[in-house]
Amino acid sequence: MASFQRTASAEWHGSGPEGAGSLSGPSGVLDNTPYSAKLRFQNEDGRAGTNPEELIAAAHAGCYSMALSFGLTNGGFTPDELRCSATIQMEKTDAGWTFAKITLRLEARVPGISAEQFLEFAQKAKAGCPVSRALAAVPIELDATLL
Repeated sequence: MASFQRTASAEWHGSGPEGAGSLSGPSGVLDNTPYSAKLRFQNEDGRAGTNPEELIAAAHAGCYSMALSFGLTNGGFTPDELRCSATIQMEKTDAGWTFAKITLRLEARVPGISAEQFLEFAQKAKAGCPVSRALAAVPIELDATLL
């Protein structure tokens, strides 16, 4: 059985509301990237630092796009372009902040494919990508457009 591992780390200092931390990973993409409750809940544009939701959204959009590309390629179609965003809708419940819904928005250019074929590949990728499977407890919607 083939396998691999990926690791990232978090460092935190101080209380939950007032403290702050940093995230790092071996690729250098996250290199002491700041995060905090203030950055998470009070920084609407998200430019001052990252948060777990942004990282999960990026991972989902990236994984989904790659899974779709592999599916299309294996089906005989080479995509010219796949642009995907993932939006995580958070809601505060009695249990605390919760992922209420994830919406994947896809715009794609795939020569020679019909709209019906494209949607079939897009749905299969949504169901099959590893991040979608890991987040299966959250409703995941797909808004896919073939350009």
